[in-house]
Amino acid sequence: MPSALTSHERDDALTRLSGWAFDASRNALYRRFEFDDFSEAFGFMTRIALEAEKCGHHPEWLNVYNRLEIWLTTHDAGNAVSALDIELATRIAALI
Repeated sequence: MPSALTSHERDDALTRLSGWAFDASRNALYRRFEFDDFSEAFGFMTRIALEAEKCGHHPEWLNVYNRLEIWLTTHDAGNAVSALDIELATRIAALI
């Protein structure tokens, strides 16, 4: 079972994850993306889905037309940020 990162570990990881922030209200990593249109946003979501399956960890997200918002938190770690979230955020960053 994954364990929650300490606030220091989480903040340290965020310094290496450009564009990501900590959303304290959801105890999650957060990032917002904006694309030219829905097809571009949906294509990006599809690429994320493939990476999420590979690492067995899935995002919470909201898509409205060309906007995508992603929250990463680990339910098995007490709804806290874990190494799984850092790994998925890193994989998402590589898709940009």
